[in-house]
Amino acid sequence: MARLVWFRNDLRLADNPALHAAVESGEDLLLLYILDERAGGASRWWLHHSLSALSGDIAARGGKLVLRRGDAVKIITGLVEEHEITGVHAARAYEPFWRETDRALDASFRALGCGLHRHLSTSLFHPERITTKSGGPFGVFTPFSKACFEAGVPATALPAPKRLQSVKVAGDALEDWGLLPINPDWAGGLRAEWTPGEAGAHARLDVFIARLVKDYAIARDFPGLAGTSKLSPHVHFGEISPRIVWHKAKAAGDGKGVQTFLKELLWREFSINLLWQHPDIRTCPIREEFTTFPWKETPGHLEAWRRGQTGIPIVDAGMRQLWQTGWMHNRVRMICASYLVKHLLIPWQAGEAWFWDTLCEADEAANGASWQWVAGCGADAAPYFRIFNPVLQGAKFDAEGAYVRCFVPELKKLPDKHIHAPWEAPAEILAGAGVKLGGSYPKPLVLPAEGRQAALDAYAQLKK
Repeated sequence: MARLVWFRNDLRLADNPALHAAVESGEDLLLLYILDERAGGASRWWLHHSLSALSGDIAARGGKLVLRRGDAVKIITGLVEEHEITGVHAARAYEPFWRETDRALDASFRALGCGLHRHLSTSLFHPERITTKSGGPFGVFTPFSKACFEAGVPATALPAPKRLQSVKVAGDALEDWGLLPINPDWAGGLRAEWTPGEAGAHARLDVFIARLVKDYAIARDFPGLAGTSKLSPHVHFGEISPRIVWHKAKAAGDGKGVQTFLKELLWREFSINLLWQHPDIRTCPIREEFTTFPWKETPGHLEAWRRGQTGIPIVDAGMRQLWQTGWMHNRVRMICASYLVKHLLIPWQAGEAWFWDTLCEADEAANGASWQWVAGCGADAAPYFRIFNPVLQGAKFDAEGAYVRCFVPELKKLPDKHIHAPWEAPAEILAGAGVKLGGSYPKPLVLPAEGRQAALDAYAQLKK
């Protein structure tokens, strides 16, 4: 007799309700992770190191993490039959793929006398809990966030188990999954930036709370500053529970920085809520009229955007940061997304797909909802005609060009006045900085004013 704990995006021991419930049963444990083949390249790199950390933490307590690859329903059903499993415990998942898997497992288990127990673990609230007064789902963030604050987040966090008694079951070797890039090895920037795993997650949170959260409301908008938490990959993989993050932040006081950070956590909840309502959020616009939007893709523009070669410095800096580190500053994400969708008139789904492959925390809910917000086709969306001017955004939030110079070093000698619009600099200034437009640095694919007008013209066609 044993309990099976199926780890998904809850790769931690502390405050893990599924693991805690299984341990409390007093039965032996079968601790299992099944590879999610849908993960993009950066996520696979993170997953390898997160699983390695989790496996080590489990081994230190006398247990073993079993790795399997293949169809989850077949694998789990087979293990239930082979090892007299009395119950399967897992974090509740909201992605359509896992919801379908859970339904199939429920059907399979009925004949086996085994229950699938899903626990609130990857979010602060079940989607069904936060509803309007009429009982329906929210489609606008502000009233949703107010309802979350009113509902409250339980303060109790579950301790990590001191001992894990595992069933001996054969599994795969993590190295055999080939999650790490080899030829070429493009992960040097990721290794320099991140420490995946539960210990790394708590260390990152502690630094944020101690040094950064007080000024978060303002500093988070400036990409040249260390003003954000950089917790998103850790929270996405469940290396730290959102409940712990919430209450450690609240304990730091009730200042504007803390309140702004709590609202960012609720944006994540809102995205989960939207995914629950719209399972196809990664591919289909929530506002149906955008299915006929007159996109106008120019050959080569998407690839130039991906490589950070658009000729717009703040956009190129963001895209290169993403490629080098697996992460991009949130303000710059909006600028880069807006430039792709509105200036280049490339469908938002293409940008979402690139972020899915290159973000360490590629998250089905947050990625889809955020791209739809920028594109103007989602819930609580910025109107399509609200267009970020990348030059003005750069001048406002990176006035001295620190961020651009970091990731676009070919422009580092340009004076602040011209760092965000080098095409406007006099020839002698460009020459003195060693910049040759169309040579050492590309000319803009689309100038801000031209792109804005093209976007407004396309929106006018949509309204007709």
